[in-house]
Amino acid sequence: MIPFQFCGSLVGSFQQILAETFPGIFVVAEKLESFPARILLAVLIAVMVLVVYWQTGAFSFVDVDDGLYVANNPQVQAGLTGEGIVWSFTTVHASNWHPLTWMSHMLDVDIFGMDAGWHHRVNLLFHAANSILLFLVLMSMTKATWRSFFVAALFAVHPLHVESVAWIAERKDLLSTFFWLLAIGAYQRFTVSGGIGRYALMALFLALGLLSKPMVVTLPFTLLLLDFWPLARIGAPMESGTAIAGGGYRRLILEKAPLLALSFLSCLATFMAQQAGGSVHTVDYSLGVRLSNAAVSYVAYLWKTVWPASLAVYYPHPWDAGGMPAWSVAAAFLCLGGITFLCLRNWKKRPYLATGWLWYLGTAVPVIGLVQVGGQGMADRYTYVPLIGIFVIVAWGVPEIVGRHRFGNRILGFAAAAILSALMAASWVQASYWRESIPLFEHAIELTTGNWNMHYNLAVAYHKQSRIDDAIAEYRKALRINPDDALSHNNLAMDLSARGRAEEAQFHFREAQRLGMGSAPGRQDR
Repeated sequence: MIPFQFCGSLVGSFQQILAETFPGIFVVAEKLESFPARILLAVLIAVMVLVVYWQTGAFSFVDVDDGLYVANNPQVQAGLTGEGIVWSFTTVHASNWHPLTWMSHMLDVDIFGMDAGWHHRVNLLFHAANSILLFLVLMSMTKATWRSFFVAALFAVHPLHVESVAWIAERKDLLSTFFWLLAIGAYQRFTVSGGIGRYALMALFLALGLLSKPMVVTLPFTLLLLDFWPLARIGAPMESGTAIAGGGYRRLILEKAPLLALSFLSCLATFMAQQAGGSVHTVDYSLGVRLSNAAVSYVAYLWKTVWPASLAVYYPHPWDAGGMPAWSVAAAFLCLGGITFLCLRNWKKRPYLATGWLWYLGTAVPVIGLVQVGGQGMADRYTYVPLIGIFVIVAWGVPEIVGRHRFGNRILGFAAAAILSALMAASWVQASYWRESIPLFEHAIELTTGNWNMHYNLAVAYHKQSRIDDAIAEYRKALRINPDDALSHNNLAMDLSARGRAEEAQFHFREAQRLGMGSAPGRQDR
């Protein structure tokens, strides 16, 4: 019963904070739904999140970036100090510039120490807050309580979002989205009442989001989409209520100019940080390869949204595994082009289609691989914000079709309950893989091919448990796929040396040195 009592307290406090910050978010014109019922729906969203993710409170740090961000980071382990704050703003550690994320982890250490369970629970609370906030903001803009609830519920429990919640190092996803949604709520209030103070509040939330993760750079673009639907500031019809005057496209774009400037500065800082950290691999892949992978990834994310199976912590870039079949690339481009055509063709009659689809395409641009950062081909965490657009299309489009049926509302109710229940069960199972490193990496290897990076990570995890022979076997598998990985050669040499196999160890030491490792042998990890 403790999680449910805690959930009620959390929702009450969160609702009070939001009401004091910008009370217009709760001014909803839908007369058929009572205010207590909407609060009950918000509580239900929080309960759904708790049911799926409460298990993470017993999880440990995993050997993928958790050490980089918390477990092996002396600056973070010192807590929130003056020196740490300065470091947060001046470092490009982890090939990113996101000072607020660093300070969030430091504050966790101050409060909870190095108890991984509580670091996980903070992620859980942020995700619950984001889910509730999405419900409230969308309901305030559209006046559609149940459709907004379904969007937020899908967001809360979809398995593609497990990676962002169950991975401590992905706090940046949760924190940046929190400010993203607050900025949209403030913007909606600004479109109703105007005022420089409300605009400044929106800009502040954008800035805080950018200080958490640069993916928020697309916010000005999404605000333009919301101007079209549901805010109807450029003449699009609304399902209810009166359109808010906004003027033409030029005026609306100029209105976003200060926000665009903030986004541009964040893009510049991020590119410099990632380039300095060696994470930008654009030169490794031609523009054609990057465009092809982007198109295939867009379609793959859509398929995983409908059928969220075979979800792995790391997907190797398809080009590293021999490339992509020409037919799959062509099919992906045709699919994306066809959907875009249908959505734009119906922009007057069904404006939510264009807004939802362009939201999905646009918000994923920073992470779709046009600028290749890291070695992965795609990642589940990259869908955290973009899938909101797809959820909107489903929540508004399906009722329009099924609602014509005599028993349409009953069908929709049963279908929604069944879908959400199935997604909760799938997410619970997917989250369980994040309990510790070894099952997480074994699961990824089972689901993917040519995943030398996961073989390497699994070898490191085996070594930490003194399973040296298992570690040696995994290093060999990694090197069979990628013979030019210096770290695998180096660490394999160390483990072979520990087993008294000096001749083999010397061979791999020499290979590691040839590939750029230092001359002094010693274990090193990514």
